[in-house]
Amino acid sequence: MTTLQQTWDLDSIFQGGARSEAFEQFLADLAAKIDDFTQGTDALPTSGGVDPWAKAILALQDIRARQRQAAAFTECLTAADTRDERAKGLQAQVTALSGRINAALAGFDAKLSQLDEASFRALLEDERIAPLRFPVEERRRRALDKLPPEQEQLIAGLMVDGYHGWSQLYDTIVGGLTMTVEEDGEEKAISMGQAANRLLTPNRADRSRLFQRWESAWQSREDLCAQAINHIAGFRLEVYRRRGWTDVLREPLEINRMDRETLDTMWSVIAANKAPLVKYLERKARLFGVRRLSWHDVPAPVGKSTSRVTYEQARQFIVDHFGQFNPEMARFAGRCFDDRWIEAEDRPGKQSGAFCTSFPVSRETRVFMTFSGTTSNVSTLAHELGHAYHQHVMRDMPVLLQGYAMNVAETASTFAEAIASDAAVRVAKEKDERIALLDEKIERAVAMLMNIHARFLFETRFYEERKRGWVPADRLNELMVEAQREAYCDALDEWHPRFWASKLHFYITTTPFYNFPYTFGYLFSAGIYARAQAEGPSFAEKYVALLRDTASMRVEDLAQRHLGVDLRKPEFWQSAVDLAVADVDEFLRLTE
Repeated sequence: MTTLQQTWDLDSIFQGGARSEAFEQFLADLAAKIDDFTQGTDALPTSGGVDPWAKAILALQDIRARQRQAAAFTECLTAADTRDERAKGLQAQVTALSGRINAALAGFDAKLSQLDEASFRALLEDERIAPLRFPVEERRRRALDKLPPEQEQLIAGLMVDGYHGWSQLYDTIVGGLTMTVEEDGEEKAISMGQAANRLLTPNRADRSRLFQRWESAWQSREDLCAQAINHIAGFRLEVYRRRGWTDVLREPLEINRMDRETLDTMWSVIAANKAPLVKYLERKARLFGVRRLSWHDVPAPVGKSTSRVTYEQARQFIVDHFGQFNPEMARFAGRCFDDRWIEAEDRPGKQSGAFCTSFPVSRETRVFMTFSGTTSNVSTLAHELGHAYHQHVMRDMPVLLQGYAMNVAETASTFAEAIASDAAVRVAKEKDERIALLDEKIERAVAMLMNIHARFLFETRFYEERKRGWVPADRLNELMVEAQREAYCDALDEWHPRFWASKLHFYITTTPFYNFPYTFGYLFSAGIYARAQAEGPSFAEKYVALLRDTASMRVEDLAQRHLGVDLRKPEFWQSAVDLAVADVDEFLRLTE
């Protein structure tokens, strides 16, 4: 089998990495387009004059594509090497340009809200804009919900250093954080991304020692992390206060194009159906020979499967089983491996975690992770390739119709992960292997229905306290443990107080409440996956149609159109939860 390279190719996007002259010119061109757009916005009429409005919207679409292209490139550079100061400088430039775009958009949105109704309706009927009706109407509606333009422009400008800057500081803190481990009798410093992989060791004594070092490492940075999370939340809350928004979930719900009723129904169904997961945690504790699990035990593997998976084997497995659902999905995944669209090498200096990012101008994607040869790594690869496929099927659509929200973005990724996970269980020949794979699947259900629930509970309560003033690190630790106890039904005996410091998602300023959309996507995809199993290969075309609609309607309408279900009612969520934990009974039987 041909050895695949595990480092990605960014030169096909902009040659030269952080020293790319082509990228510098790209940024200069983007800056000029922003200036032209800003100047043109001032001249837009508030009645009549459909043509200048149509041209402005098309210019906005071009700027958005270029902004995403630039942000994706610097995101890739800094993730692959957290010590690359030049890349960080470029990222700061892109952030500054994004701030200018947001400031320009504040003026554009103000004009759009002032456009008289007759002219606005005429604009929507223009053949250039008619295909973009949903995002244009959405922009106008959101604009009417904000402050006067000069105030929104001021906020957008202040966000660069007073808001997004704290997120970048957090990245710097994490990028420089290391943890020492013992290898071959010597102490060795590893990145937190590498440490996260090592915490999955099946040896509980080793895992316990690693977890104590992990917790201590984050404790050494908790004051800095507390500064970052408090300032991010404080800035966000002050903006909400000025806009008259009293509910901290108002913005994340709007961004995810979903109703509060849908979110509340989802969480209430989850909260009422955790008993099977508690049984799983109790059985896992018995298998580990302890009364109750510790935090580090939850994702730890059960079973004697210690087989390693090569990168080449991971490629073959994913491509083969994607192909059983949809040959086109398999061909695309193979291309991602073969054309080096994946950064998977296990080395120091990389950012922790995994992500997929898109380059709309180039119509390509890139996947980032650290591959160490575990079956969990294979699932992560499948997950991120699901994201990539989602973008792939939308690559020919107008950029303004590619802006799907995070909750439906997780649908495609979780669907792809389910294909790989179910396939792994099916082909397993040994009982221990099957137990290990079922454990891995159920642990993902625990992550989505318990871990993410804890994050959501923590963040909502943290924001309520932050409204009243500064929340110090020790109180953040208390809030986190309280949320974990509730979300896990108090089924563990050791918690992770500094999880708030270790989880990047709390520091992402572009997307508030980077938690509940994961659970939504997980359960939404469970329903879609069940439909795919029932209908067979013929569902692939319907699946692509659903993905292509993800940025063109609210999620309640998306589910009604393509699945015929009402997300505000508990029935869909109950069926999805039932499917998500369906493996528990088999796990309990095999481990009796």
